[in-house]
Amino acid sequence: MTRENMVKKKSAEISPITQQLSAYIARAIKKPLPKPVIERAKLHTLDTFAAIIAGSRLTPGKKVLAYVKSVGGKPAVGIVGTRLLSSLPAAALANGMFAHADEMDDTHPASLTHPGRNVLPAALAIGESGHCSGTALLRAVVLGYDVCARMMLALKAIEFQRAGHYSGAFGGAFGATAAAAALLKLDEQKTRFALSYCGQQAAGLAAVLRDPEHIQKSFAGGGMPAHNGVVSALLAAHGFTGVEDIFSGERDFFYAFEPAADRAELTRDLGRDYKMLTSAIKCWPVGGPIQGPLHVLREMIRQHGLKAADVKKVVARIPDKELEIVNNRDMPNISIRHLLALMLLDGTVTSASAHDFARMKDSRVLALKECIEAVGDPALTDPQRRWRCVMTIALKDGRTLTHQTMAAKGSYENPVTREDEAEKALDLMGPVLGRRGAENLIAEIWELDRIKDICALRKLYRG
Repeated sequence: MTRENMVKKKSAEISPITQQLSAYIARAIKKPLPKPVIERAKLHTLDTFAAIIAGSRLTPGKKVLAYVKSVGGKPAVGIVGTRLLSSLPAAALANGMFAHADEMDDTHPASLTHPGRNVLPAALAIGESGHCSGTALLRAVVLGYDVCARMMLALKAIEFQRAGHYSGAFGGAFGATAAAAALLKLDEQKTRFALSYCGQQAAGLAAVLRDPEHIQKSFAGGGMPAHNGVVSALLAAHGFTGVEDIFSGERDFFYAFEPAADRAELTRDLGRDYKMLTSAIKCWPVGGPIQGPLHVLREMIRQHGLKAADVKKVVARIPDKELEIVNNRDMPNISIRHLLALMLLDGTVTSASAHDFARMKDSRVLALKECIEAVGDPALTDPQRRWRCVMTIALKDGRTLTHQTMAAKGSYENPVTREDEAEKALDLMGPVLGRRGAENLIAEIWELDRIKDICALRKLYRG
């Protein structure tokens, strides 16, 4: 058989879906984006930078920083929020764990993923090493969100997680790989090898949701997928070969994890339906399913001047499958009844109060929790997982109040503005960078598509 025929035969063995996906990734950096997508990409990039910088000072951030310092490595790219340089995989690991050291990072609700915490750390590592432009970074980030979300939509995220897998880790790894591969300018074949190596490393157990200190969760959800995505792309860039199509053929990726997967979802409307536009930014530093209840309760407090002492009973109805994620958790910032009790007592929820383990044993909080019921309502369940809540509050004076949201602030149907995001980012970054430093980084990210070399961001994001 001639070499030409061998090449033709090999190409025929690659499934059309994998061919289309790898071709799209290989060309993504050259593909202009619509203006609304660029604007949303800037919002989500700033939101992720803010989460990374704030997370660098939390316990998971401190743990991974100590680890990265101990293993050394070539000082090539920056670790955000610090003056340290490290190897590409180590920087992606650290920045990814920083990003999910807390529940402050963004999310793509329908796919049960948090793309920013994986995609931006991977893109930064490869982008800084190659001195890429801000435009290239934004395009890589948008691509990463597309691949991340599509992977978990294909795997049927909620059922996948209920079966014991951690959806955010799987989707995030492929999103990080795609972003890294695009910035490395891998051709279509090398891109397929990068995806194949990612498939070999894809992992994550939903048991991590039981982690009370968010350390393993920040690793499994943030650092591990970012690290593995960078490694997958670098291996392919260095000539590693193997199974060229991990998504089809004997014992492929989907056969191992979900034989009934909707494989066509990987490329459905790719380049037209940008998942960045259906991603969400949290207004509260807590788990996604609690955004709706806090949104509704805060509005009721403002409208009616409610105090904890006025309340006899609270019933918060949220989508039934969402309740499984946040009901009676040991981690305060993903425990719905605990957080509603805090808001009633304090009038708001802050990053500090959402992470105060001591208050989980506070007698006032515990007493108020007994008056709060969280109900899973199938009628509120929504494939797009918009942050929904219907709340009824019975008052001690005999009145009953009801309020609801079908798309809480921050969801894609009710998105944050630049002003909203700047306020959140300033709150998260100010303690690390100083107010002026945080304002300078915010201003630079709004102009990211004009930056010639993203290494210029390093002097702004250092702690």
